Amino acid sequence: MEKRRRSVCAVAAVALVAAMLSSLGGAAYGGGMSPGYYKTTCPQLEDIVLKEVTRKKNETIVTIPAVLRLFFHDCLVNGCDGSVLIASRNEDAEKNSPDDDSLAGDGYDTVNRVKAAVEQKCPGVVSCADILALAARDVVHLASGPYWSVELGRLDGLVSKASDVEDKLPGPDMHVKELTDIFYRSGLSQRDMVALSGAHTVGFAHCSRFTKRLYNYSSTVKLDPSFNPEYAKRLMEACPPNVGPTIAVNMDPFSPVVFDNIYYQNLRNGIGLFTSDQALFTDGGSRKTVEEFADSEPRFFQAFVESMMKVGRLGVKTGSGGEIRRDCTAFNH
Repeated sequence: MEKRRRSVCAVAAVALVAAMLSSLGGAAYGGGMSPGYYKTTCPQLEDIVLKEVTRKKNETIVTIPAVLRLFFHDCLVNGCDGSVLIASRNEDAEKNSPDDDSLAGDGYDTVNRVKAAVEQKCPGVVSCADILALAARDVVHLASGPYWSVELGRLDGLVSKASDVEDKLPGPDMHVKELTDIFYRSGLSQRDMVALSGAHTVGFAHCSRFTKRLYNYSSTVKLDPSFNPEYAKRLMEACPPNVGPTIAVNMDPFSPVVFDNIYYQNLRNGIGLFTSDQALFTDGGSRKTVEEFADSEPRFFQAFVESMMKVGRLGVKTGSGGEIRRDCTAFNH
């Protein structure tokens, strides 16, 4: 009952924040974006997106973290312009970079399915970048997370280069200063970074992304001392030395398919999978925010929505700087 009351409060707080941000901030970041951008040109858009995303999610729960990561990886590299979706014959597009190699195929498939359905109803009207932004919101909400009005009106980018990705994305071995610097370069604060890291409350990670913490932490210590010992033991059982590249574990071992604040409660107890997760608690500069979100799911949801809306305004393409792709995987020209 208490959990239900907290969820109702969280939804109310998020709705208020989303409305305020939509009315106050869109033009400053996104050049005239608005939730009603397609009101007359494709009024069924959000229903179509939700229907297709739900269908894909019902096929595989991987859809939730896959779409969310795809959105982040797109927006943090030259803005939210769908450039991560481009497939290059020369394998030199963003998705071919080492940092994007771990993106799950289900994320791409979701966007492509939605685009096909949207094109049937509203051909040549809706950008792939906007479809990805809507899909990211929908997967969060389908996982019992917050709902917000997504600002729309992005065009799809005209460039996608693997070389542009380097040093733009957070990595699993990073500490708070490195993480903060990456987000700061995109105009995002440390609080934004901590809130967006909460996306790790859903999804999974391959063992290769964190086994250094288990077996080779430093020249003198094999196991990262910030690990909860029992959690480390379970991870070692799931990911023994020389484990195969396809083996993965849940990011949140307690509620891996629910978007909640358990991720932050886990960090208090040494149950952060990546160095970049646990460092949020061990570092004094970010610990206060972790504690805040661990204590209050409504505060986390509110901060997450604020940060997602900021991310969604990054590097928006307009005018001659973009296009409406017919196929999300290829430029029109």
